Amino acid sequence: MADTHVERLSEFRGNDLADLCDAAEVAISAGGGFGWLKPPRRDVMEAYWRGTLLVPGRTVFVGRLDGVIAGSAQLNRPRSNAEAQSFTVTVSTFFLAPWARGHSLAPAILEACEDLARREAYTVLNLDVRETQERAIQIFEESGYTRWGVHPKYARIDGEYVRGLYYTKDL
Repeated sequence: MADTHVERLSEFRGNDLADLCDAAEVAISAGGGFGWLKPPRRDVMEAYWRGTLLVPGRTVFVGRLDGVIAGSAQLNRPRSNAEAQSFTVTVSTFFLAPWARGHSLAPAILEACEDLARREAYTVLNLDVRETQERAIQIFEESGYTRWGVHPKYARIDGEYVRGLYYTKDL
């Protein structure tokens, strides 16, 4: 039985940065990119992940399979001047490496985001996803998210537009 757990990442220890970059690269290559269509150079990827830990109002969660980071999501709080949206948070950069699928890590990462949002008294969680990311969509819908909108030109892949789907969940 594989050992899985989800944790809040506040610093990189040991192989964490390399593991996170490796997982992100294979997820991007498998079509689960969070903006990227192909993995960037390693130094760019490392700088991106280091930067995520420095952004105010952002929490990075990682899922581990047998101690190795296999996926991640970020919980983003509203800007301080967004008083009208002060009750809502957003999940972004949600992915799981293909080699780690089948261990319930992706739903657990999403649940960790929701749990922290509830503890911090947020009442609505929003997220968006490319329509091509079928497994992520299935996880969102199985987790009680409601699709509220579709953007017909959300992304462009190989010169073709891909729709984006917008979801929300009352916490």
